[in-house]
Amino acid sequence: MAGLIRNSFLSLSCLVLLSCFLNACSPAGKIKGRRSESLTQTSVLSLDMQRKYNYYFLEAARLKAKGQYDAAFDLYKHCLAIQPDAPSALYEISQFYLYLKQVPQGQEALEKAVENDPQNYWYSQGLSNLYQQQGQKEKAINLLEDMYQRFPERRESLFNLVDLYNQTKDYKNVIHTLDRLEQIIGKNEQLSMEKFRIYLQMEDDKKAFQEIEKLAEEYPMDMRYLTLLGDLYLQNGKKQEAYSTYQKVLSIEPDNAMAMFALASYYEQTGQKELYQQQIDTLLLNNQVPSETRVNVMREFIVQAEQESKDSTRVIAMFDRMLRQDPDDDQVPMLYAQYLLSKGMEKESIPVLKLVLQIDPTNTAARMTLLGSAIRKNDFQEVIGLCEPGIEANPESLEFYYYLGIAYYQAERLDDALAIYQRALQHVTADSKKEVVSDFYSMMGDIYHSKDKMAEAYAAYDSALVYNPSNIGALNNYAYYLSVERRELDKAEEMSFKTVKAEPKNSTYLDTYAWILFEKGNYAEARIYIDEALKNGGEQSDVIVEHSGDIYYMTGDVENALKFWKKALEMGSKSATIKKKIEQKKYITE
Repeated sequence: MAGLIRNSFLSLSCLVLLSCFLNACSPAGKIKGRRSESLTQTSVLSLDMQRKYNYYFLEAARLKAKGQYDAAFDLYKHCLAIQPDAPSALYEISQFYLYLKQVPQGQEALEKAVENDPQNYWYSQGLSNLYQQQGQKEKAINLLEDMYQRFPERRESLFNLVDLYNQTKDYKNVIHTLDRLEQIIGKNEQLSMEKFRIYLQMEDDKKAFQEIEKLAEEYPMDMRYLTLLGDLYLQNGKKQEAYSTYQKVLSIEPDNAMAMFALASYYEQTGQKELYQQQIDTLLLNNQVPSETRVNVMREFIVQAEQESKDSTRVIAMFDRMLRQDPDDDQVPMLYAQYLLSKGMEKESIPVLKLVLQIDPTNTAARMTLLGSAIRKNDFQEVIGLCEPGIEANPESLEFYYYLGIAYYQAERLDDALAIYQRALQHVTADSKKEVVSDFYSMMGDIYHSKDKMAEAYAAYDSALVYNPSNIGALNNYAYYLSVERRELDKAEEMSFKTVKAEPKNSTYLDTYAWILFEKGNYAEARIYIDEALKNGGEQSDVIVEHSGDIYYMTGDVENALKFWKKALEMGSKSATIKKKIEQKKYITE
């Protein structure tokens, strides 16, 4: 321990500042305006011993911050040897014990810390949490009640008490605690609804409904609470009270959509089907009702239908009527499409989503949903039909450029694909996803290669790897094309190995790596990787099969090399040398 004591001579003024700092760096320092009373609770040390305590405590904190926990633990214990009732050291020691799952020792130390510094909120909060974790609910309740007295400005203790009293089914104290919370933060919906629930648990319906009535009285201009009261009446079988409440709301606000929908629910529950339908039609088929309101009501209609019968035909029929009533509002068909998709009715959602785009071509969500469907069906003409106007409507959306370029490439419109990627790069910003930008350059590299512009292709791949060094597609193609030209093979091998490491079961990447090894003359190692490529689906590719023949030949296995070459020819290989290899029974370079 002596080795730790260095630079320990402090002036008296520094010692005073150090003591203040210790109080601030413990959890007690988080309570603004409240001074720790630990000095009045714990033993008083001489100036020299206080200096030593402060030094060791700070050194322990430093070691703890550096992750040297064993050394820190020893120093905290040394602090307790100097002052056994020091709350700051007791608290720190308790955290070590708890981390080591030595709960009894940790709890004992934490209890002592709270006892010796009762004005430190964070010590008490930590002990309260520990009691709750250990299922010691009575101790937790007693401590939290004491904390409420000591820290009346802190709401956390009361919220914890609500939870604990609920767990112990002490509903009387739940109500009492909620009342105390209301005194601090005022009456609100959350607290009133909780009191309503508790009163129902206590089978005191009168007080339950009085609670919501008080909430409505507290906010007389907010019809939401009065409507809520009506809903609660209806849910609890008080139908007449519900009806009267809804009528009261509508007498004040005749166009209150939520009250109108609630009244429709009342008509349905009381068997008044004709009135129910009239009320629903008034809401959903009335162009005078704001679109946003109708959409919100329709959401409620869907929720209610799901809860009652999960019958989608009822909801679909209503949507169809709404579309005929107002064909120029995109919010309703968008909600309709979302509902159909939630029911797995993708085919039925397509014309609805197209209607959304007719109304609002800038609706990216609808366009992306349709685009996803087209991609899954490999319908690249449909992809083009969606992305071209998508770019015009949302020129900043890089996704449309991305998929349009792929569709052009599939349609062998290489110049169009290249042009659209170049156009996309003009919209790249500092916030654009680097992976997407990298893919643009990678695909440009593929196109340049298809046009036999290898210098441009390699420059594009270099740019792709600047934006995303882990772009597997760019790494593979770049490496393979280098190997075909028999240039920069070390660079090609390094890039290709990254792809094999990332996807060790990918036959294309395995073939590329095997071929680079082949070009470098490492035939035995190349054979290992080409065999792996064949095992992982490579036997379906005439290119990989022909490569297998080339590699097998160079390892001295002429018989199997011929088998591979013949198989590649049968598979439709377009290799210029495949027939010569078979006729001459040897590997021939182009």
